[in-house]
Amino acid sequence: MFKTRVTEMLGIEHPLIAGTMQALSRAELVAAVANAGAFGILPSATFDSKDELRQEIRKTRSLTDKPFGVNINLFPMLRPVSIEESIDTTLEEGIKVIETSGRSPTPYVERIKKGGALLMHKCARVRDASSAERAGADIVEIVGFECGGHPSAEEVTTLILLPRVVDAVKVPVVGGGGFGDARGFVACLALGAEGVLMGTRFMATKECPIHDNFKQAFLEAAETATMLVERSIGNPARVMRNETAQKVLEMEEKGATLKDLIPLIAGERGRQAMAEGDVQGGIMACGQVVGLIHDVPTVKQLVDSIINGAREIAERLSRLR
Repeated sequence: MFKTRVTEMLGIEHPLIAGTMQALSRAELVAAVANAGAFGILPSATFDSKDELRQEIRKTRSLTDKPFGVNINLFPMLRPVSIEESIDTTLEEGIKVIETSGRSPTPYVERIKKGGALLMHKCARVRDASSAERAGADIVEIVGFECGGHPSAEEVTTLILLPRVVDAVKVPVVGGGGFGDARGFVACLALGAEGVLMGTRFMATKECPIHDNFKQAFLEAAETATMLVERSIGNPARVMRNETAQKVLEMEEKGATLKDLIPLIAGERGRQAMAEGDVQGGIMACGQVVGLIHDVPTVKQLVDSIINGAREIAERLSRLR
């Protein structure tokens, strides 16, 4: 029922994409998303070598025969990562969809296209979406201020940002930020998107490798349970409100530098906290949609509930004519 240019281009059943969630988006979760008819993405930057990335791609492929992609992170990182090496490894493994995020993909578009892959670029501003289209992006993903992770410093919500981008570009647009159920799915499509991006909601699934303590925290959280940190260093991030995030904010208010903040915001600390179930111990990207999470289903149960619920909503709306 929900067939769009995005479902055709990605070769998927439903116009639903699971956002790249750092080290949580491993083979088991990405394959579960793919097997449910949606689209999952592996994060190349979380692997220590090209061989580890290659192994995870192959592991994912052993768990699904459906399409999935690989994210190439263009944000500045605390540890050196070869973007070219990650792209080449991804292409060598036959991946047909590469997602870029962060800075402009322009320096890498030719490399990706020559390798035979489709390019999706994720950004948070209208001008960045337009620039990505001019650079050669086949699909643009746009995330609003509600999203977990890195929203724009312009602080524009998805309700406004998404239709602005749809009006500004001709390529298909995927909308993210604030979507987590059938209602959000339909709303996103109604705003002009041809695909719906959900990140935080997929963290609260059985296949997500985050500790159960975090999943329980999501169930108990209100929509006010997130906060913005790292604004002072030009890298705003929406994260779960916890002791570590509060400490980061306090340090920023006192003029802390990036070097001062690294011990608290480093990815390794966050990964350790997620693995050990220390909800207060690290920075955890989390969107405001966490306030709409009330259960921890399997990925398939989640996708089916969203699509079936969206069909019911569409039928109800059709009776209003």
